[in-house]
Amino acid sequence: MKAIGETQAVASLEDAADDPAIWRNPRDPARSLIVATDKKAGLNVYDLSGKLRSTLPAGRVNNVDLRVWGGQVIVAASDRNDKAAAKLALYTLDTRTAALAEIGRFDAGAGEAYGLCMYAPRGGRLHAFVVHKGGTIVQMEILREGGAIKADRVRTMRLATQSEGCVADDRTGTLFVGEEDVGVWRFGANPRDPIAGEKVIAVDGKRLVDDVEGVAIAAEGARGGWLVVSSQGDSAYGVWRLRDMAYAGRFRIAAGKFGATSETDGIEVSTASFGPGLQGGLMLAQDGDNAPAAQNFKLVRWADVRKALGLK
Repeated sequence: MKAIGETQAVASLEDAADDPAIWRNPRDPARSLIVATDKKAGLNVYDLSGKLRSTLPAGRVNNVDLRVWGGQVIVAASDRNDKAAAKLALYTLDTRTAALAEIGRFDAGAGEAYGLCMYAPRGGRLHAFVVHKGGTIVQMEILREGGAIKADRVRTMRLATQSEGCVADDRTGTLFVGEEDVGVWRFGANPRDPIAGEKVIAVDGKRLVDDVEGVAIAAEGARGGWLVVSSQGDSAYGVWRLRDMAYAGRFRIAAGKFGATSETDGIEVSTASFGPGLQGGLMLAQDGDNAPAAQNFKLVRWADVRKALGLK
């Protein structure tokens, strides 16, 4: 399939754009916002036309996610400014002005922060998972105390080798983490769940080609939908059914008006409507080669993916 839009290129050259997240405007979905990382410089906010609305110089932030919490849009990023001391960086997003404001940076243990995803079960507390480059996964609970927001470590899991991409399913309390040369692991997302994970998708050189990079959920109904994984080694995207982790197919974003994607890092999917032309949802994919410009993010109709793969 082909992209139907793209963001402005990031300011940094070479390998710089990495991971996107979507804030959906519930009142006017066409005026939703994209928050994405320039991992050499900070965070960018775009509108759905791809126009850059704001930039926050935050240094080396790698992955990003967001949730609506307590009437605010909380943005979290993996902060790797100190490669020996991982940090969880938190921000608020002003949805009217598209501006980000820093809340603070919180200790996520020794090591280099790499991957990041958030978890907010209905009626529950807000959490973030910071995935260290070496495979350690630190779960942090985000709290309000005396009007201030803080984050505390509550659980640690471990994978054996370099890991990054992750996504949590708020509906089912499930966490998926990509171990780059191995596959995708599934964990319980709640702090009291066991720390051992189960490998549910293996790198096999066919359906999934290393590196495993971005991981996203295309949610449908109370528990259903699809897990989408960036198969970076062959510039493709694999899709698995969440209910039983059955393989559903794979696709590429082909050359067109906005170009193809290659060697994708981060991805994001929402099955909600984003207004005319995007009623069936939206996928974002980092483009590792947007020559002659710097890297950027491509927009794809999720309905096109569903149709191409016959997802039902």
